[in-house]
Amino acid sequence: MADQFAHLDGQLLIAMPGMGDPRFERSVVFMCAHSADGALGLIINKPSRELEFDSLLEQLDINVGPAQRDIRVHFGGPVENERGFVLHSGDYEADAATLKVTDTFGMTATLDVLEAIARGDGPSSALLALGYSGWGPGQLEDEILQNGWLTCEAKPELVFGLDDDAKWEGALKTLGVDPLTLSSTAGRA
Repeated sequence: MADQFAHLDGQLLIAMPGMGDPRFERSVVFMCAHSADGALGLIINKPSRELEFDSLLEQLDINVGPAQRDIRVHFGGPVENERGFVLHSGDYEADAATLKVTDTFGMTATLDVLEAIARGDGPSSALLALGYSGWGPGQLEDEILQNGWLTCEAKPELVFGLDDDAKWEGALKTLGVDPLTLSSTAGRA
């Protein structure tokens, strides 16, 4: 079964209506890693209501330079939500600390990337996720087979460019799916 889903790294998962887990309702998840051992992804369309990037930098005692950019802070998933992960464009790499997901996307979970962004350096595009979404061996594949998720190609303009509230519909539209035609009940042929 894993071979059927071997290419989910760098893809987006789009939550289907009726998934049953309210934490993932209308979620778009960027897949950072997927193997027979499990999967790790970051929700990219659920902004944090409690934390702004500036206050996070202050809490971490990171100095802000004159060219500091503001990036959006997101709820990345229910696992380890006190831990930060920066999903960013492929033009940044922090030695062994960056997971190069594809040529277009990387993920770094160390302070280096936040310090670089605070100075005005770092990746050209980025978003910060607190926590991640994780699946054990075979769990994600089962959820896809049970119609819990659709998958599509992750494009930078969708991941970094759209407003958070437009990403779910935007991802569905890349597949030619009209959100109004989706049902919350799965059928079997």
